Amino acid sequence: MFAKIDELKQRLDALRPLPPGLVKNLRESFRIEWTYHSNAIEGNTLTLLETKLVIEEGITIGGKRLKEHLEAINHAEAIDFIEELVANKEHLTEHVLKQVHYLVLKSIDNENAGKYRTYNVRISGSSYTPPHFLHIQDEMNQLFSWYETNQHALHPIELAARFHFQLVYIHPFADGNGRTARLMMNFILMQHGYPPAIVKANPEQRRKYYEALEKASVKGEVTPFIQLIAACVEESLRHYLYALGMED
Repeated sequence: MFAKIDELKQRLDALRPLPPGLVKNLRESFRIEWTYHSNAIEGNTLTLLETKLVIEEGITIGGKRLKEHLEAINHAEAIDFIEELVANKEHLTEHVLKQVHYLVLKSIDNENAGKYRTYNVRISGSSYTPPHFLHIQDEMNQLFSWYETNQHALHPIELAARFHFQLVYIHPFADGNGRTARLMMNFILMQHGYPPAIVKANPEQRRKYYEALEKASVKGEVTPFIQLIAACVEESLRHYLYALGMED
């Protein structure tokens, strides 16, 4: 599953260190696209250009809700936080997870930002029901124990995809689970030297994304979800190589 991606990453690694100007350009581009797509998947109606204007220029978009502006600003700030963690070689911990979730929801839902839910929830459009809220801490303890055991045993893409799925499966927060899961997935990928994987909000990929999560949740078949994330990683690697003149 990962042979082609490993080859692409080896080609990229052979070109390091990358030119600072190129790194800055790609970082800014990915930061806007990642924020736009991750929020759009959850129903945010800001366009890609509007997301850029809100984040980089501080411009208020007429006719758009305050919450949508805050979602864009918060997500970009959460990316900055993750990049700082990666640069400082910080480990993935439960505290880091809660910090990221806090950044995603701050000023939108301060009561629940950075805190596990205290009531039961249903997932709209899904036949899967997340664990009882009284079991969340135990489930999260098991998730981080699993991560500690497997962080060096699994391919980084499988590790990141499985962590993403398990976090959504547990659904530990009242809101912001999807955005937080995608942020944590990319934290893991970036720790291993991969560019962030961007799950697109276009109708086809959004549908495939939710179908793969549903299949994993209801039937326990995680491979389609891992394959979808692997395809997103491959696309990001090709973007980097294209910027370096190594891909058409």
